[in-house]
Formats: sequence, C-alpha cells, structure tokens
Amino acid sequence: MSLRRRRLAVAFRLAIVISVLAGIVLTALGPATVTGLLPYFTIQSNLAVGLFAGYAAWRAGQRRPEPPSALKGAVTLYITITGVVYHLVLANPASPFAMTQPDRAPGEALGNQLLHTVVPLLALADWTLFDPRGRLRLRYAAWWLAFPLAYLGFALVRGLIVHRYPYPFIDAGQLGYAGVTVSAVFFAVAFWLLGLLFVGLDRALSRWGATPPPDLGATPPPDLGAPAEPTPPVGRSA
Repeated sequence: MSLRRRRLAVAFRLAIVISVLAGIVLTALGPATVTGLLPYFTIQSNLAVGLFAGYAAWRAGQRRPEPPSALKGAVTLYITITGVVYHLVLANPASPFAMTQPDRAPGEALGNQLLHTVVPLLALADWTLFDPRGRLRLRYAAWWLAFPLAYLGFALVRGLIVHRYPYPFIDAGQLGYAGVTVSAVFFAVAFWLLGLLFVGLDRALSRWGATPPPDLGATPPPDLGAPAEPTPPVGRSA
C-alpha cells in the first residue's frame, strides 16, 4: 500500500472509531444507559468494528501488513447486518417486526444514525477500498455465522432471566420458541447469503483489479524494428 493510500486508510479508520464512540455516547444520553445498551447486537457490532478499525489504523500507520482478511470480513459483515436489519426490518413500517420509533432528542437521533447508517457505510467503504483482495473463501460465510448464533443464545438465556428481549424477531415471550426458531433460521440463511455476497464481491474486485503476470516460459517476440544481422559470406571451396 502506497503512503498516500495508507494515510487515507488511517483517516477512514479513525473516522469509524470516532463515529462509534460518538454514536454510543449520544445514544446513552437518552433513556438507555451504556450497560442497558450492551445487550443489543447494534452496540456489540459497533464496538467490534470500532476496535478493529483502531487496530487496523495503527497497523497502517506503522506500515505493517493489513489484519487478516477473514477477520475483517467478519466484522464488516456484522456491522452491515446491523445497518440492513435496522433499515429493512426494525425501522421499516412494512416489516412484521417493525419497532415503534420513539421521539428522540437531536443528539440521540444523531447517535442512532451514526450507529445504524454512518458506521456501516464507512466500514463497507474501508473494506472495499483498502482490504487486500482475493483472500476470502466460500467456507468463511458459514464460519461468520458463529457470532450471530452465539448472540441468539445469549439473548434467549438473558430473556429467561430478565423477561425482555432486544429484538421482536427473537422475542420468545411473543413468538414462542417455535416462532423464534423459524425467524432464526430465516435470518441465518439471509446472513449466510450476505456473507457469500461478500466473498463474491471480493473475488470480482480481485479479478477486476488484477493484471495477468508475464509468461516467463514464452519466447519473446522478435524486435521488428531492429536491423537484421548480416549473413556471413559462405567461402568457396578451392
């Protein structure tokens, strides 16, 4: 990575870190406390991508190699899930799992948009512009489901204790465990397909930006512009 690209990468990643911190602080100014926000996937995915962006910014500033692409793909997928689920499921009036959006103070509303819109877009841009291409494998899409499935288990166990669930599509009190299973399978398949999309985009960007290496075994073409070497005269026999 050139010095200019490294500086741009550092700037992008610092913007992600600042947006995550500002989003959490501004959101905590509302009715929810920081500890009350931690059980939400939104907060956990934002913290993950913020910590990773800070680490990646430090590595870029030190001219060290980029962090593992599989790990960066994972955190980018999780923050993308946060943005997609919020806009298409939770804040979409046409969704069966739409949540009533409260009247937020300006600071809290800004924090909400930072966490659900700005950070996902910045993380996607960073992944697209600066991540080394061609390193993702199809099996990663299945591995990346580990965290969402672990989060599901955490949310269900916590719900048994506090009788509250962070999202309506995993609310066992309203849907029952059969209903939660159906929605969990649906979202797991959707997240797996989204992971496959990441792998496909990685491969497409790799092919688009790659230049074929020279064939070292091929015979170089003749230089048609060079003068031909004179043929030595053939001596006559005596």
